[in-house]
Amino acid sequence: MSFSTLFALGYYIVSAIALAHLFWLRKRPAATLAWAWGILLFPYLGALFYWGIGADRLRRKRLHRRAGFHSLWAGQPAVDDVSELPEEDAVFSRQISRLNDIPATQAAQAWLLPEANTFYDALCARIAAARHHVHIQFFIWRADPTGDRLRDALLAAARRGVRVRVLLDEVGSVTLSARYFQPIVAAGGEFSWFLTINPRRHRYLFNLRNHRKLQIIDGRHAFVGGMNVGREYQGLDPAVGPWRDLQVELEGPVARILQESFADDWYFSTGKKIGEPGYYPQTSAEAAWPALVIAGGPDSPSSPMQKSLIAVINRARRRLWLATGYFVPNQATLIALQLCAARGVDVRLLITEKTDHPALLRIGRSFYDDLLSAGVRIFEYSPALHHTKAGVIDDEWLLVGSANIDNRSMHVNFELSVLLRMPPLVAALAGQLETDFAACTEIDAVTFARRPLREKIYESICRPFAPLL
Repeated sequence: MSFSTLFALGYYIVSAIALAHLFWLRKRPAATLAWAWGILLFPYLGALFYWGIGADRLRRKRLHRRAGFHSLWAGQPAVDDVSELPEEDAVFSRQISRLNDIPATQAAQAWLLPEANTFYDALCARIAAARHHVHIQFFIWRADPTGDRLRDALLAAARRGVRVRVLLDEVGSVTLSARYFQPIVAAGGEFSWFLTINPRRHRYLFNLRNHRKLQIIDGRHAFVGGMNVGREYQGLDPAVGPWRDLQVELEGPVARILQESFADDWYFSTGKKIGEPGYYPQTSAEAAWPALVIAGGPDSPSSPMQKSLIAVINRARRRLWLATGYFVPNQATLIALQLCAARGVDVRLLITEKTDHPALLRIGRSFYDDLLSAGVRIFEYSPALHHTKAGVIDDEWLLVGSANIDNRSMHVNFELSVLLRMPPLVAALAGQLETDFAACTEIDAVTFARRPLREKIYESICRPFAPLL
């Protein structure tokens, strides 16, 4: 048999297997079509890329639903009563809760942490005061002075008997060795990678990343947002320059819900359960603020992150201000934003112009014409890399988390966000965004239409790849 015959036969077999798997996943039609053409047009290479980054579904049993597992809510008061909210907000709360299969809850208090130094100081202070446990989850951790400071704080906590657990994404923190956390393990703490690449467990999911940033102290305080651990987040890396980001500290019953998210991820990674009542303490919620947790990922075929974003856009009546580190909207998000602006809502998008992924910025710009013509205002931020993922909805709701407005955050990554109905904090976040808008370049439709032809060509070539990114 000739080489050409073997090559062709191998191509048909490899392509048939990849296509069968692609169709079995029932991916979104645009993504399915794009991958199908890639597999067929690029012998072997298309199938190789598909297996490497195309699979975006993962089956796993959630810890709290397993038979025989301790009920997190046994003996604790219900937290999903939203009857005291205005009718529109009550309907919105129930909708988000049902989309994510997570009960509505409350935050006793919340604080915005708009800079890395503020966040690291607050986190280290909570770790120093911890008495029962500290759970830490990041996408990226650098072995630099910033990472050393946090590791040393965790080590001190472990040495005084606090249960310390650290969970990192194995690709996001690929430059870090597990040996870095050996002192914590030797002191009684635990460390694990969030392994989606683990042949011993038959996992070969190179494309799936745990992008969540979640830190829980004693089941009473939690931090959620977009910040990782490293000196670049403090603006200390000359190669990156200034950095703008946001984390929020939460206190109260919402920490129990977030603890469940960490417990699910920890069980997936280690096979160990976190179910003792001490990890889910009852907390008072005086002057409580309604809180909704949004947890999306490739283990949720119903795409709760995408649907929750659409629900947030549809909820806006007067203003919708969204900041995102990366902006590559799919058709559903694009239409929702257009409709929101068409009904008279002040829709503003804050998108970083200074970026570590220039191709994504160009792809995002290919959607500007559609949005500008509908009345959406677009602001590009250039003084720093604006990594914030946050939103203001009217004067009542704010959104903070790890999810960008792109396909990866909506469908591929494990992401985590929190919605808060807390007008004082909404006003604070709106003030920060107004300051950032003033430092931006607002995209003018007429000027944007006159951008160089090479830019338009580049955008047009890159845009078809949007469903894959």
